[in-house]
Amino acid sequence: MRLAPAILVLSLALGAGCGGGSEPAEAPEPAAQAPAPEPAPAPAQPAAAGEPDLAAGARLYATYCASCHGPEGAGDGPVAAGLNPKPAAHNDGTYMRTLSDEHLFKVIKEGGPSVGKSPLMAPWGGTLSDAQIHDVVAFVRTLAK
Repeated sequence: MRLAPAILVLSLALGAGCGGGSEPAEAPEPAAQAPAPEPAPAPAQPAAAGEPDLAAGARLYATYCASCHGPEGAGDGPVAAGLNPKPAAHNDGTYMRTLSDEHLFKVIKEGGPSVGKSPLMAPWGGTLSDAQIHDVVAFVRTLAK
């Protein structure tokens, strides 16, 4: 029976050393949080790499734009009849001169909603490269009278 008190004392000593005592264990210091990263600035419109290719812009316009905006940019393509609002008339110089190349680039790349226009104007940035969009912008400028 002399062994029982020794085991009891040893158990209590080990329990206290392992956090089993009555005093609460100290909490570890919380890890310092890294400061939140600065928000990324809005991307600038990419600059055209060299002179735009008007012939390429005309081909791309015929392929991707003319069905709504018409082959001459009058907003009278075959799909236009079913659209409300109607597509922009790219041959309207008075209107088109109010729009910057950056605006035209953005609306072609990101779609109408990116500039507060119709969601029916699709974003072409997933289809056309930035250089191709610059070619289309340059061609659109030739339509305005």
